[in-house]
Amino acid sequence: MNLHHHARLSPRGRALLVDRILVQGLRVEEAAQAAGVSVRTAYKWLKRFREEGAPGLFDRSSQPHACPHATPQDVVDQVLEQRRSRQTYRQIAAQLSVAPSTVARLLRRAGLHRLAELEPALPENRYEHPQPGDLLHLDIKKLARFRQPGYRVTGNRQINSDGVGWEYVHLAIDDHSRVAFGSIEPDERGISACKALLRAVRYYRGLGVRFERVLTDNGACYRSRSFRRLARRLGMRHLRTRPYTPRTNGKAERLVQTSLREWAYARAYANSAQRAEALVPWLHHYNWHRPHASLGYKPPISRIPLNNVLGLHT
Repeated sequence: MNLHHHARLSPRGRALLVDRILVQGLRVEEAAQAAGVSVRTAYKWLKRFREEGAPGLFDRSSQPHACPHATPQDVVDQVLEQRRSRQTYRQIAAQLSVAPSTVARLLRRAGLHRLAELEPALPENRYEHPQPGDLLHLDIKKLARFRQPGYRVTGNRQINSDGVGWEYVHLAIDDHSRVAFGSIEPDERGISACKALLRAVRYYRGLGVRFERVLTDNGACYRSRSFRRLARRLGMRHLRTRPYTPRTNGKAERLVQTSLREWAYARAYANSAQRAEALVPWLHHYNWHRPHASLGYKPPISRIPLNNVLGLHT
């Protein structure tokens, strides 16, 4: 409850005022003087207590009981109905003889002031395949090479590594277990995507996991004939996300963001080669030690069958 900073009485003080009058037997004038309020105020709270009891000692809303100038409810309903048919403010105002400012106020109150609010909310797209190997997510992150720490570390924009080029981190993640793998390639062409897929498949087979499907975005490397042929040769059905719908490939998108935050930008590297060397240790930590909220705060390797993991270390 928000009290005025000059208020003499809180609900507890009002209860004490009434108690002094009705229980302790003080006269209204004496109780008002003891509380530091006027006699009229003391009578007001005494009357409210007698009519409403203890709830009457709390502050009331300042909203009026009636507003003769309020927009009639039938007009409000028509405004909302026409807005749901995607009418603009001025179109609604012209048809109903209502000021555009009134239309804007009513729509803002109803949460329909933006056309985007009229679109139904997309359903949650949380899915998980039942077994490791049911689906492999792939994605690529482009990172700049550098000879020395740049602006992100030094704060000096004059230090740069112009002409060094780019490197591409090809990331893979198992849909069920969240076990991840990554490799750094010189580009994002079809042949590099094929090499990255082969490395990922070998890594997962070392854990006893064989994939049935692979999900990618619509990048040119994933639409290349060489990648399609490799997927068929590996016995994997190639699925692609809907255009401009990254939520379909959400696990890979999240892996990209996590890798940037916890590996690529986690500390100051002397150069991009040092950063590349840190990728494998980070992936080991990610798979074997890092707790995942979606897995009950257990590491991804906990979802790989125990006999597969033991076979890896024997």
